[in-house]
This record gives sequence, C-alpha cells and structure tokens, in this order.
Amino acid sequence: MDQIENHPLYSFCLDKKQIEALGDKVGFLLDFVEGNYYHYHGGVKEAEVLERQITSAAYAAEDLIESHVVDQIHDRSINSLLDLHQVIQDMETIKEKVMEFKEKTEFNKDEQLKYSLPATTNYSSTPFSNEKKNMVGFDDELIQLMDILSGQQLSHRQIIPITGMGGIGKTTLAQNVYENSVIVQYFDIRAWATVAQKNTREILLDLLSFQLGKQENNEMGQKSEDQLGQQLYKSLYGRRYLIILDDMWSIMDWDNIKMFIPINDNGSRIVVTTRESNVALHFGSSYFTMRFLDEDKSWNLFCEKAFAQQGCPPELEKIGMEIVKKCKGLPLSLVVIGGLLKKSPRTQEFWETTAKDIKSILNSKADDQCLNLLSLSYSHLPVHLKPCFLYMGVFPEDHDIRVSRLIKLWVAEGFIKPNKAQSLDEIAKGYLKDLIDRNLILARTLRSNGKLKTCTIHDLLRDLSLKLAEKENFLSVTRVFDHTPRPIDGARRIVFHESIPLEYHTQVFHGLQSSSLARSLIYKEGPLPLRYFKLLRVLNLIDISNDIPEAIFQQINLRYLAYELFPISKLPSSIFLLWNIQTLIIKNVYYRVYAPAEIWEMSQLRHLEIDGFYLPDPSCDMVIDKHNDFVLRNLETLLKVVDFRLTEEVCKRIPNVKKLSVLYDDLSWKETKLCNLGRLHKLVSLECSVFRHPNQGDLLRNIILPSSLQKLILRKCCLHWEDLSVIGSLPHLEVLKLDWDSVTGSEWNPVEGQFLRLEFLKIHNCDGLTYWNADRSHFPVLRNLVLEELPKLKEIPLGIGEIPTLQVISLTNCSESAAISTIKLTEEQENVGNYGLQVRVKFLTKEELLSFRENVELMSFIGSHFQLEVSRLGRI
Repeated sequence: MDQIENHPLYSFCLDKKQIEALGDKVGFLLDFVEGNYYHYHGGVKEAEVLERQITSAAYAAEDLIESHVVDQIHDRSINSLLDLHQVIQDMETIKEKVMEFKEKTEFNKDEQLKYSLPATTNYSSTPFSNEKKNMVGFDDELIQLMDILSGQQLSHRQIIPITGMGGIGKTTLAQNVYENSVIVQYFDIRAWATVAQKNTREILLDLLSFQLGKQENNEMGQKSEDQLGQQLYKSLYGRRYLIILDDMWSIMDWDNIKMFIPINDNGSRIVVTTRESNVALHFGSSYFTMRFLDEDKSWNLFCEKAFAQQGCPPELEKIGMEIVKKCKGLPLSLVVIGGLLKKSPRTQEFWETTAKDIKSILNSKADDQCLNLLSLSYSHLPVHLKPCFLYMGVFPEDHDIRVSRLIKLWVAEGFIKPNKAQSLDEIAKGYLKDLIDRNLILARTLRSNGKLKTCTIHDLLRDLSLKLAEKENFLSVTRVFDHTPRPIDGARRIVFHESIPLEYHTQVFHGLQSSSLARSLIYKEGPLPLRYFKLLRVLNLIDISNDIPEAIFQQINLRYLAYELFPISKLPSSIFLLWNIQTLIIKNVYYRVYAPAEIWEMSQLRHLEIDGFYLPDPSCDMVIDKHNDFVLRNLETLLKVVDFRLTEEVCKRIPNVKKLSVLYDDLSWKETKLCNLGRLHKLVSLECSVFRHPNQGDLLRNIILPSSLQKLILRKCCLHWEDLSVIGSLPHLEVLKLDWDSVTGSEWNPVEGQFLRLEFLKIHNCDGLTYWNADRSHFPVLRNLVLEELPKLKEIPLGIGEIPTLQVISLTNCSESAAISTIKLTEEQENVGNYGLQVRVKFLTKEELLSFRENVELMSFIGSHFQLEVSRLGRI
C-alpha cells in the first residue's frame, strides 16, 4: 500500500478510511499469526484452520487492490473509486473468530495450570520401542560421546548438544549411549524426556517416571508443577546423573526446567538433541553435528535393516546400490526403505520397481514416518520463515541454488518484512541463515571471500515443502511428462521445470486460466501464455523460442524479471510501465542490448544485470521529461555495462550502488570518466574488463578507487605490477582477481604494509610474470592463493607458506619449476608442524603429470595434504 500511494507517475482512487480500516484488521490478524497461539494445548489444528482463512482473506484483498491498480494504469480513462467494503467485512468476521479462539485457548491454558492431570495418565518407563536400534554408520560419534559421558577428565556438570536435520540419527545416537551397559553402570540415575510439544509439567513427569512405578506415577499426576520440580531436584541432588532431553526446539524449554536440575560436580551429564543449531550454541561453542552418511556407511545401514546378519545376495547388489544412492545419506530414508524390503520379495523385479519409486514410498500414507517427522520442523518455524521454506520447492531436485538469486526472489515475492536498520537483502540473508541453523536448508559452496555462494535442500525436505505448498495453493510444480499433467487450480505460483510438449499445450493452458491471479511464473520453454495473467510479480524465462513478446512489458505488477537467451537488441521504452520492478536479469544475449532512457525513472530498481548492455546518459537523453531528476536510491547491483560513461551526473543517480561490473570496448579514455569511481562511496565489488582500448594501460592507472571496496576483479587492463600499490592500499580489500593480462611485466615486488585484509588472491593468465618476491609480511591474512596459466613463473616464494592464515594453494597449468617449489614449500611447512595447508597442483594432461612425477622423483616427499590432479581429464 505504501508503494501504491507513492507511485511516481499515477495517483489512484482509494478511500482512505477503508484503507485505514483494512490496515487495522490486517495488523490484528498479523499479530495473531506471529504470536504463540499455535502452541496452546489442543488448539493447534483450529489455529491452522484460522491461518488458512486469514491467508485466503489476505489474498482476496491483495487481488482486489492490485487488479484495481493494474486496470487504472492500463486504461487511464478508468477513474472509479475502489470499494473494499466486502474484504473489510470478511476480515472483520475472521477477526471475531480469532478473538473467540484466543479467549478459549487462554481459558484452557489457565485450566491446565490450575488442575492436575488425570490419575489414569500412564507414563512409560522407557522412551524407546522394543526394536533395538543399532548405531550403524555412526560408530565414531558413539565412541566420542561415550568418552565425554563416562570420561574422568572433567568432574563438573556438562551439557552436550547433538544437532542435525530431522531423521539424521540424533535420537538413535542418544538412545545407544543411554542403554549402553557402561553408561548404565557409571551413572547412579538416568532419566529421559522428549521435550517437543510438551509443557514444563509434562517434561518433569517424564523425567520422574524413569525411577517410579506405575502407582507412583499416578500419584505424581496429582502434584503441582513446583512440587514435581522439587521432587526431581531431591532425587538428583548429590547423585551422578545422566539426563537426555530429546527433540528440544526452544531455549525456553530449558529455562523452564533448569532450576529443578542440580549442578552436581561429580561427572553428571545432560545430553540435548535438537534440530536448531542456535539452541545447541546456547549450551556452548562445541556440539555434535550429525552428518549425512557416506556411500559405504549408507550401504552398511541399509543391509543391516534389509538383511540383518544375512548379507545382500549378489544378484541384488547393483540395484541395492542404486536404492542406497537415492536415499542420499539420510539414515531415516535408509531405515524406512530397508525395513520395507526386509518384508518384501527378494526379486530383482520388485527391487527395480522400488528403486524407481523411492520418493513416493517415503511419502506414502502407508508409511508416513518420514514426512511426519520432518513436518515438525515446519510447524515449529516462525511465521516469517514458513513461506521462505515452502518456496524451496520452486527449484529442481538436486539443484545448487545460488544464494544471490534466492534472496532476490524472496524479496520480490514479498516474504521479507522490512525494518529501518537493515536492507531487504540483509534481512533475507538473516532468514536464510536461520533456516540453515534449523537444518532445513543445507549450505553448499562458498565464495572466494568466504561468504555462502550456493545452498541446497535434501530431497525429502523438498518433497515436504512441495506437499505443504500444493496443499495451501502456495505453489504448483507442473510435471508435464506425467501421463496427465497435474491441475494447477488457482495456485499463487506456477513452475514448469520442463519444456511443454505440443500435445499438452491446450490442456496446460486451460489449467492456467484457473490461476489468472498467480503472482509467479517460472517457465522453461514453449509458447508463453502471458495472456492468462495480469498480476505477476515474478517472471523467470529460459527460452520461449520466439521474439520477446510485448506482453512481458504489460505485466506492470512485476518485481522480478529474469530472461535467458534474450532474442532482441533493444529494450522497449514501455519498460517504464514496470514501475514495481526490483530485479531485471537478462542472460546469454544474442546481441549487445540497448537500454532506453526511461530506465533511469524506475525508482524501485535494486538489481540490474544484463550481459553486455549500453546505458544511456541521463543528462541528455531523458525522453519523458527532461526536467526529471530521478535518483535510483535503491539500486545496489549494476552488472555488465558496456562503455559506461561514469559522469558526475550518473554518480549522483546511483549513490548506493554496491556491486558494479563494466566492460570497455573501443572507447576513448576521456569518455569513460572512471576518475569518478571514488564518488561511489558504497561500492563494495568492482569488476572491470578492457578490450581493444587505445589507452589500455592508462585506463585504471592513477584512478582513485573508493575505500569501501572489498572485492576487485580486473581483466585486460594492462597495468604494471608496480601499479598494484594503489590497489594494495585499499583498507577493506579482501578479494583480488587478476585475470587475462590485467597486469603486465615480469617481476612483482609487493610493498610491505599493504594488502592488510586480503584473504583471496587469484592471478590468471598474466603470462609475463616470472619473479614474485613476497613473504608473509606482504599478505598477512591471506587464506586462499590461486595461480593459473603462468608458464614463466619460476617459483612460489617459500615465505608465502609462513602466512599463518593460509589454507589453500592451488596451481593450474603453471611452470614445472613453480610446481616443484610448492613441494618444497609443503615439506618445509610440515617440518615445522603445519599440517593444515592444502596444496593442489593441476596439469593439463595425464602425460604431463606422469612426466612431472618422474622428473622430480616425488618418492622422496609427498606431503599428506599435497594433491596432484589433471585439470581437464579428472583426478588420477
């Protein structure tokens, strides 16, 4: 509503009183959704029904308001007042239901505290089933945990957290140590409580029940919470105890019971299992993190469950390996599938059928153990993280998800709740970290500066997100190669991961008509059915196999537009209609792309990424109103601008740009105006490439770079090595990549006192470099050194190996003498006890590698952290 009321070009007919009334009701309902009402005893299902009703009403209001705005912009003759009476009335009805629910749940909560549990309540003396759960695959973790629990080295009480995603074996590990005979004998008293979805009273009763008989348990049901806590304290005081608190979701659970657990300095231990890394961190910096099983351990666990002690028949080994691979190291999946096959025919035909349909077996109602267990992670999410998790179903299975793209999509979808202290991107990164800490999203690869580059999601969690998202019409992934494509039926977001075959066009497009109010369309290939939509916020296209339709630029509600295989060389001037656009990404263009002057009026732009585009000079090419002085205050990313004239006028219009990539192609030096780079005080990352420039060597020389720079990438700039002293003096520079003749000359003598914060250094194809005279004082905090295509480089200075922070040195297709110097460097470091340095040397061919081995007689020394590889043919 704020954006609509502050539209730069249009004013809309809105009743302010209705808008205020709607805002008040939405605020009340939002407080309810964000509150803790879901965890009141007996009210969860009713609260979920209310949440769906709230969502439906919010969608209706959103659809009505945005349709009104779009219609008015498309047809300026329409000037009718928007009537919100019905949606306000619907909100009021739901508000009344919420108030009734809150009164009832508050009463139930008070009654639970007032009265005791029924005397017939039965508390089991053991938290486990009769089936013994062997700790196959986690032998090392079991031994390590046993040592911590029963070791004599620490007498004070310890709390040992075990964390990891649902189904990865936390409870099984705790169970195995709890039942181990050594542990049973070592501790005077043991107690176990499953914490999830229980109040303090229930947790205390669980802990007390392990030392009491049935009659005494019934008597416990008559006591107050404080009486139970005092009895637990007395039973534990002075005795060496082991307490397992299984499946803890919140620090509050611990805070509510900790005063009833004495701090005995006699070797007492508490083990906490949790899916929440933040909960684990609360108890100390070190904790057990359960990892996915490797192939060998996965196979052993599978065979244990499927064959017990009998072993896998030879004729089933190949298909068995395929089944294990599809479980992707998650113990829960291996146990479920192994248990199924244990009771099934041992025929190749049956096993092959199972291998083809593993996902549906794990998700089936007949054995819904997996999804039921994992769905707890979703139900415990705060409301602002739920849509972010459901959105993970947008990405294909086994997909490495670029964090930068994920953040942009979350922001465009409206999932990020703004605050004044942080940008939307920063808040979104915090959401992502939270989901990683909760073990719902997995970190995958890091950037050169150590920040997260890609993430992924386990197949079972992705299936869970899809199942929940499709149930709530949040998202529909259409699988066009099914026998009958799945109906879309009003989904808010629609995804096609495959191209749509011709025979399915009519059927799929007919289904799209029922989702005309969808907000997202992610599309791979085929005719683009934009005529069915008018309120899209996100449009992601791969290849629509024809000219770009004008209809794209009629989607005036768009916030995110990404287009690959772009077929035209000029963006239309009608792009200014996309007044809400935040992210515009165009990849793999057929030609250089010319942007219209109207792009300077798109005030919501945050990320502009086009593979080679010309940006007009705003001072002389303004088309709509030459007196306009728009400033793109939100613009943070500006990538692949060709021959960018960085005038003072341009700098004024992009004051907050953080990431800039420019490419100069046959432009005179004076026209570039790169001398104004220092005016971009927020600039963090700069990439500069120069091709066929008449003054190539002078383009960047003597330019004052902004002191805010953290990352710098240069290509074809033809600087001299002594020119790097200007770069080295940048106070915040962490990443420096010198690519493709960015620096010329044969000798580099770094200056001491520079590159004080540089962590990543890459030198690629600066083939004149012969001598590099450096030591630890020149790059005091360097972590990663990458040298590629340096055929003349004599050696890597031995002093580089003395940098205390250095973790990796990587050489690819460099000289043989440089490769030999890495061996000497590694040997010297291992002789002084530095075994943490990883060195990787890659050769172009297998023959070159073998020749290198023979020439230097590597038998004399091969460090334990020294790797030889073939860069293109694979490791040998």
